[in-house]
Amino acid sequence: MKPIQVGLLGIGTVGSGTFEVLRRNQEEIQRRAGRPIQITMVADLDEARARQVVGSQAQVVTDARAVIANPEIDIVIELIGGYGIARQLVLEAIAAGKHVVTANKALLAVHGSEIFAAAHAKGVMVAFEAAVAGGIPIIKALREGLTANRIQWIAGIINGTTNFILSEMREKGLSFDTVLKEAQRLGYAEADPTFDIEGMDAAHKATIMSAIAFGIPVQFDQAYVEGITKLEAQDIRYAEQLGYRIKLLGIAKRAAQGVELRVHPCLIPAKRLIANVEGAMNAVVVQADAVGTTLYYGKGAGSEPTASAVVADLVDITRLHTADPLHRVPHLAFQPDSLSSLPILPMAQVVTSYYLRLRVADQAGVLAKVTGILAQADISIDAVLQREAGEGENQTDLIILTHDCAEQRMNQAMAEMQQLSTVLGPITRIRKEELN
Repeated sequence: MKPIQVGLLGIGTVGSGTFEVLRRNQEEIQRRAGRPIQITMVADLDEARARQVVGSQAQVVTDARAVIANPEIDIVIELIGGYGIARQLVLEAIAAGKHVVTANKALLAVHGSEIFAAAHAKGVMVAFEAAVAGGIPIIKALREGLTANRIQWIAGIINGTTNFILSEMREKGLSFDTVLKEAQRLGYAEADPTFDIEGMDAAHKATIMSAIAFGIPVQFDQAYVEGITKLEAQDIRYAEQLGYRIKLLGIAKRAAQGVELRVHPCLIPAKRLIANVEGAMNAVVVQADAVGTTLYYGKGAGSEPTASAVVADLVDITRLHTADPLHRVPHLAFQPDSLSSLPILPMAQVVTSYYLRLRVADQAGVLAKVTGILAQADISIDAVLQREAGEGENQTDLIILTHDCAEQRMNQAMAEMQQLSTVLGPITRIRKEELN
């Protein structure tokens, strides 16, 4: 049978991994797909590097549009990244009748609605398993494996860089800045780590998962995003004393009035499996009505883990290449004309519980004033931890864990507490998720 011919745009870390996995496992892949899959054309601006990777097994060009224009190419893999030229090339490939495989979470989180609509109109597939959690097949699980379920919430450690930093801070008691430098030295963090440490990368992935889980359009601009740059080692220590671990979570949750879509540091009970995911690993917990809780764990980045997801998409497309477009799995799990208009809730309306750390004067009545403000705001307290001031010290840390309340009420209470003369610095607030 005639091989499926693939054009690869960008042969960096993931692209070279994809080429190698496809070459190494070609026999197994052909048996699964029903026909051979071959990368026959590669576009990369670094032509010499591309030739080193592919040798004589594929044609190498520097113009990506030459790949799209080739009538022999059935599938285009986009591994360029970013919003700009990648968007143009993906749309051009769709217009040319090519199926597309991409690992570009930023592109899909921001322009996914446009891209999926174009693909639907043209009758081609856009596959993107590699865009979320690297080698973990979470997209397939949400789109297909859990299709009988009403999904209630998703919570994921979906950025390996931040998880590595938080793991090192907890294990070694080091500061954020110290661990970030070490992560950069080891290659876990980029020279400019902003996208990772400020939560943007995780928010792109959470946006895609929320669309699939709840049948809503991708709406990255509505996500609440908070990174880990303000976390301090002492908060990680206090959380540990209280039986919690701090993780950066991407959360998508069905609520009464809409959908919560948020990325921020969370206290998670140490007994939860996801709280014990360390280093650069990823994990996603899905809560659904029929199956209950499921956990997906593995490598969220890297050359071959991500390539595993890219090649899986190639196999899926090959299997369905000649299928009636109306009977393929929809891009966002729900039929395009059945997407919901559920709104993304503003953060002020989100209900969760909280960890508060206040630097306070070590004198009588401080705790009473703070708890009085919380009581006035109808915020109940779960636990209090007050560190004894050392000899000669006149201030101390007051730690409070609260029960659930709306973020708006907590914002008001924190503003009042901050005005107290006995509160000596900015209040630290970290949200708490029990993940029951």
